[in-house]
Amino acid sequence: MTINEIQDEIIDEFSAFDDWMDKYQMLIELGNSLEPLAEQYKTPQNLIEGCQSRVWIQADFDESTRQIHFTGDSDAVIVKGLVSLIIRVMNDHTPDEILQSELYFIERIGLREHLSPTRSNGLLAMVKQMRVYALAFKAKENN
Repeated sequence: MTINEIQDEIIDEFSAFDDWMDKYQMLIELGNSLEPLAEQYKTPQNLIEGCQSRVWIQADFDESTRQIHFTGDSDAVIVKGLVSLIIRVMNDHTPDEILQSELYFIERIGLREHLSPTRSNGLLAMVKQMRVYALAFKAKENN
């Protein structure tokens, strides 16, 4: 699936709920279903700056498929749901696909207006870090 197809799928899933409490519950369930990140990856270099809660994102590049595989975790349940969503969208795509994507699902499912400013900043910091990983893998690949 393309990044946009995954975003459209998420928009459809969230549109089933009118009430934001139900959407928060869905975020919590997504967070609970996220595989815990191995302790070896909970390092300072994987810690996302700008998040109020602790968030780690690990990126691995698969040379054969040229895709980046992301894993992540958080110590806060709603934030862990956000980690789950952003990984679902960006996971197993090439650096170019990640760098060229426009993440419109955040706005369309109402996250921007329903998250606290600190959570919203944390979400943007996660996206930024994933793009930094993509840029680094692209640069490494071009050498």
